Amino acid sequence: MLIRLLRRALFPASLLTALAVVAMASCSLWVRIEAAGHVYDEESVPAAPVAIVLGAEVYPGGTPSPFLAARLDIARRLLQAGKVRAILVSGDHSRWDYDEPGAMQVYLVARGVPAQQVVLDYAGFDTYDSCARAKRIFGVSKAIVVTQSYHIDRAVALCRNQGIKATGVGDDSVRIYRDPWAHSMFRERGAIVKAAADALSHRDPVYLGRHEPGIDEALALS
Repeated sequence: MLIRLLRRALFPASLLTALAVVAMASCSLWVRIEAAGHVYDEESVPAAPVAIVLGAEVYPGGTPSPFLAARLDIARRLLQAGKVRAILVSGDHSRWDYDEPGAMQVYLVARGVPAQQVVLDYAGFDTYDSCARAKRIFGVSKAIVVTQSYHIDRAVALCRNQGIKATGVGDDSVRIYRDPWAHSMFRERGAIVKAAADALSHRDPVYLGRHEPGIDEALALS
């Protein structure tokens, strides 16, 4: 009797676990298929008008974390090499005391990037929102997405899902920060499921707003 009760109790949990594993595997496969053939190293990535740098942690005082700084450095080198003509920095500025895009702009300009070639998206609250807003608000149709390598397939998949002809460059230099890297890779498993759900639902970004001419103006000046 006790064994039967235990089996009945454990069956729903086992079923939910199995469904979660299947969902994660299916979403991971979708991301890999969407990104296949579109992820490059920095030297071989084809040119595009815009680099989209996805936001990451900014420390108090406005210093980009090593993960974010590595992304910005790639975008800066792509601009210097003539592979892009403008940089769209997209991140979280939901609080007045936390400004990812502003910190990204300051970092780039301090390292020689002309201010007029850096365009800020203050409502890139997650990867989906950054990609959707790049297309729908800033009019980006072709871009190189820049982030870490554990994130790049998802970022490229979501941007392509939004109608951007996106390629991607992933950074591995911050792998030396072992604990944050491992934590980010673990979080990516759940993020992949959310990405597939967002792509399937075609939801609007958290904040949409009107068309922003910043990219058009930056490209016209370059």
